[in-house]
Amino acid sequence: MTLIKSISGIRGTIGGKAGDGLTPMDIVKFVSAFGYWISRSQANARSKVVIGRDARISGAMLNSLTSGTLQGLGIDVIDLGLSTTPTVEVAVVEEKAQGGIILTASHNPKQWNALKLLNEKGEFISGEDGAEVLEIAENESFRFAEVDELGTIEFKHDWIEKHIEMILELPGVNKDLITSMDFKVAIDCVNSTGGLALPPLLKALGVAKVIELYCEPSGDFPHNPEPLPENLKDLSAIVKDQGAHLGFAVDPDVDRLAIVCEDGEMFGEEYTLVAVADYVLGLNKGPVVSNLSSSRALRDVAENHGQQYFASAVGEVNVVSMMKSHNAVIGGEGNGGIIVPDLHYGRDALAGIALFLSHLAKSGKKCSELRAIYPEYHMSKNKIALTPEIDVDQILDLIASRNRKEKVSTVDGVKIDYENGWVHLRKSNTEPIIRIYSESTTPEKAQELAQAIIDDVNVIVQ
Repeated sequence: MTLIKSISGIRGTIGGKAGDGLTPMDIVKFVSAFGYWISRSQANARSKVVIGRDARISGAMLNSLTSGTLQGLGIDVIDLGLSTTPTVEVAVVEEKAQGGIILTASHNPKQWNALKLLNEKGEFISGEDGAEVLEIAENESFRFAEVDELGTIEFKHDWIEKHIEMILELPGVNKDLITSMDFKVAIDCVNSTGGLALPPLLKALGVAKVIELYCEPSGDFPHNPEPLPENLKDLSAIVKDQGAHLGFAVDPDVDRLAIVCEDGEMFGEEYTLVAVADYVLGLNKGPVVSNLSSSRALRDVAENHGQQYFASAVGEVNVVSMMKSHNAVIGGEGNGGIIVPDLHYGRDALAGIALFLSHLAKSGKKCSELRAIYPEYHMSKNKIALTPEIDVDQILDLIASRNRKEKVSTVDGVKIDYENGWVHLRKSNTEPIIRIYSESTTPEKAQELAQAIIDDVNVIVQ
């Protein structure tokens, strides 16, 4: 059993002993800490928290425990029921709540679940705030309400519809143009809440025909729920066999978007953000942000539009912080996560779909032809296992020093930019390993860049 406590939330496998897995006792403990932290910031005012969940099997249990615990703290609860991560994020702001909790383990398999914690802006809480919540949990320094002060609960199940209405009003979303293209679109919603959101979104956008694959929100994932090529073979086949113009796949909580072209080939998860950014920059000039491990193609697209590109440390909260500091018009992460600040500062696959379809319709190209206009880069992802006594920070410092003639960033681990690609080394927060991502113009060159660094690390260790 696994329980991982981080500054942005609590995730783990269901069952086992308290403290070893995500058990009812752990859920109550960490919800209590978060709720008490929110209540303290409100002084004597009554607090309100929005909750929503994906469709995984353990979701109903987490929902009941979370709701009841918040009420026990004297906090009023707005329960969206089955929802998506971006929907909960926009609802926190619109409902004028003081925070939110999303019950989802994102792309993890069905035995996992998590508490993702949001502040009053509908954004993931900061590192400083997360550390404070963990300290409250560790010390169990929370207090519950007397009987006359217990919180209330209100169920609101129309928030996906409201979210879709907000997306239709986004600058650049062109419903009329999408309708005129008579699109046929296939979707894979991995039997989670994407099945409640994607079909009505596509209908609202004027898509002529939607082919639904795994859209029953049962939580019975038909394949590994991470939207990677090896997990989307059924979608690729149905797009090709039924003559769809393209296919969309989302993860269980609908904050990551993968695209399949009309020929059944993947558009590429790194290129979801690249294509949407290209479209947005054609309408509204401004800076672009992604994290240090995202494709160089986004930088190229930004520069083609005469705009600045900035790279943040890995993690959505870091991307959002940098987007705000540079007033970015679009940003996100290379895992198919698109952040549209005109809507909210959170990864939103639904907004990504609307903008991508508008882009595709405006281009007049097939999906594969649109993909072909972007720079061709390939990534390699590796890791090195280390013994616990090895000083990982010292290794990273030495790698940075050995490559000082190149462009080196130490914002998050060590990233080395070469003329023909880059390598990014980061230490894991949960195990003694170094993750090594690299990118170049061919898969072979990407692996060569990574292998050279791996060899250097092995020499240092020995």
